[in-house]
Amino acid sequence: MADLYDRIRPSYPTEAAAWLLGPAPLKVVDLGAGTGIFSRVLANAGHEVIAVEPDAAMRSRIGGGITALDGSAERIPLPDASVDAVVAAQAYHWFRHDEAHPEIARVLRNGGIFGPIWNIRDEAVDWVAAISKIAESEAQRVLHAPQPGFGRHFHPAERATFRHSVHHTTDTLVTLTRSRSYYLTATPERQAEVEAELRDLTTGLEEPFELPYITVALRTRRLPR
Repeated sequence: MADLYDRIRPSYPTEAAAWLLGPAPLKVVDLGAGTGIFSRVLANAGHEVIAVEPDAAMRSRIGGGITALDGSAERIPLPDASVDAVVAAQAYHWFRHDEAHPEIARVLRNGGIFGPIWNIRDEAVDWVAAISKIAESEAQRVLHAPQPGFGRHFHPAERATFRHSVHHTTDTLVTLTRSRSYYLTATPERQAEVEAELRDLTTGLEEPFELPYITVALRTRRLPR
């Protein structure tokens, strides 16, 4: 599963990483890093990255040049005030926020950045919106969610969006769907239905086609201690 996730999930625009963290190299925790998809974007931008991920199979895919630690949003294995930024790519909605917010604040230096970020399908495109009718709607959950507060240790958050796209064929789109939690938890009968409906949906599209995404990023800073 970790290999599939790493191979098929979309990466993130470099512009989004630059907006979150700015141009100067920082010491950054990628929290709930998975296989390190966003960690690698940050490392390539010159940041020192510590990937924190509880799943050993996912963590094993993170790769060289990035420190990978066993931990979670509620248990970050780092000292107090030891990092410049904490990010969470496609992971924040899984955190236990009452426990995670104070823990993130603990490891951040004063003025340090916390930045959750998500890739969601651009449902302004009709055939992409139809994917959500077949499966799930990430856009409704993230794009239209109320602006979250991050607790008493943080300033109010800013929000920015970025557009990018990923080339796909029908087969790779089906493979991407196989990596999603709603597919993995479905019955075999429903999984077969989803695959068939996706193949019908993309009939007539010239391959490779582009699957457009909106990247939503939130940015806040730690208040002084």
